Amino acid sequence: MKVLVLTGPESTGKSWLASELQRRFGGIVVGEYVRHFIDSQQRDTCYADISAIARGQLAWEDAARAQRPDLLILDTHLLSNILWSRTLFGDCPDWMEPALLCRDYHLHLLLDPRGVEWVGDGQRCQPELTQRLAFYQACATWLTAHGQNVTPIAGSWSERQAAALQRVGSWLRLDP
Repeated sequence: MKVLVLTGPESTGKSWLASELQRRFGGIVVGEYVRHFIDSQQRDTCYADISAIARGQLAWEDAARAQRPDLLILDTHLLSNILWSRTLFGDCPDWMEPALLCRDYHLHLLLDPRGVEWVGDGQRCQPELTQRLAFYQACATWLTAHGQNVTPIAGSWSERQAAALQRVGSWLRLDP
């Protein structure tokens, strides 16, 4: 099983690209648990929710892993939960980073906020490009510091789609 993660700031096309990649290459897509959590709770999150949200994300991921698909596409993973917790609440539960580091992720597509417009959806909270760039940089810094396989994806929607399809296609054909 190869595990692909789409990561980066909000409103950069992660969910859309996950769907496009699944349509082209198959596999299973795991969505963003926090959206389900907010919809079911009908309120904004608070720091006390962070562990429940992260455990929900891991449970969805584990259920998909148990199906043993050739390709597992994660719309997000614990890195986003960690960074959002730090961004919104200035802290993060200690267990989350070790839980992230003990899992195998083979390729991360890091989506750049530049080149596409932010779209509000009732859950997003970083309309300013400077905020999204800071989140993007935090993702890049963490992924690089932890030796993760990362490919930046940028440009217009069509450029993102072409770059993601090309990179994942190459990765799926060339990696053992």
